[in-house]
Amino acid sequence: MGGMQRLVRALVLLLLLGLGALWALAWFGRQPGEALGDAFLRQVARLTGQEAPVPVSAGGVQLPQGVTLGGPFSLVNQEGRAVTQADFQGQLMVAYFGFTFCPDVCPTELGNIASAMELLTPEQQARVTPAFFTIDPERDTPEQMKLYVGNFHPRMVGLTGTPEQVAETARRFRVYYNKVQRPEMSEYLMDHSSYIYLIGRDGRVVTLLRPNSSPEAIAEAVRGQLAAR
Repeated sequence: MGGMQRLVRALVLLLLLGLGALWALAWFGRQPGEALGDAFLRQVARLTGQEAPVPVSAGGVQLPQGVTLGGPFSLVNQEGRAVTQADFQGQLMVAYFGFTFCPDVCPTELGNIASAMELLTPEQQARVTPAFFTIDPERDTPEQMKLYVGNFHPRMVGLTGTPEQVAETARRFRVYYNKVQRPEMSEYLMDHSSYIYLIGRDGRVVTLLRPNSSPEAIAEAVRGQLAAR
C-alpha cells in the first residue's frame, strides 16, 4: 500500500510540475495583448497537436462539448476546377456561406472578411484563404462566383458545385438554408444562417465567429489561430 501511495504522489508531483511548466511557457510566450489563459490553451494545443480554440473574447462562439463542424468537402472553385479541402492544406480558411444574389447580409459579411485581411501582415495574409461557399448552386455558377468574389479580395475563393455537393457540404458545416419565393418577388431569395467559419486541418472548423463580427474581431481571431499553428 505504501508503494502505491508513493507512486500516486510521484505522479501528482509530475503532473503539477508539467502544468507549472506549461503556465511558464504561456507567460513567456504569450502574444501582445493575449490573455494568459488563452496563451495557456495555445500551449496545450501545441503540445497535443490540436488547434487552439479562439477565445470567446475575440468574438468566437464556444462549440458545445463533443460537437464538431466541417470535414472533407468536394466542390468546384470559381475557375471551374474541382477542389477538396486538401487543396487548402496549410491554409487557415475564413469562410462564409451565402449566395451572390443576396441583397445585404452576404456582401456586408464578405466585406468585413476582406477588411480583416487588410489588417493582417503580408506574411499572415499568405497563410489565410478567405472563402465564399454558395448555398445557391442553381444560379451561382463558377463564372458568377468569379465575378462576385473579385469584388471583395484578390485572395478570396468562390466555391460552388452540384446541388448534391452543396447540400452535403452545408450538412457537414450545419448550415441552415432554404429557398424563399414570394408572389411579389421576381427572383427567389435564400434564407440562411450567417456565421463566419475559421476552418483548419482536414476542413474542420476550429471556431465560429458571430454574425456582424467587426473586421478587427475577425483579424484578432485569425491571428490567434495563426499563432497556434
